[in-house]
Amino acid sequence: MYDTTADKAGRAERFEEWLREGQEQGFVGPAVCCTHDSVPTTEAEDDEWEDGDDICIHILRLYADIETKSAVEANHAPSVWRA
Repeated sequence: MYDTTADKAGRAERFEEWLREGQEQGFVGPAVCCTHDSVPTTEAEDDEWEDGDDICIHILRLYADIETKSAVEANHAPSVWRA
């Protein structure tokens, strides 16, 4: 079965509602650009990193389309093996 335009629009709308609820409830921070804004951290996390600790901060990459998803997966192995 293939997606129709209506199916895609409905899924996008549900995703936006889900994301908005997470933001309103305080589970999700605002969208920032990792390249230009850096990774959102606390001062304590910055200090830990500077002290040589191996901290992990998890991010989720949102894809504009399936082509971008495929291109990221072809270029970034963790996006495949962590899925």
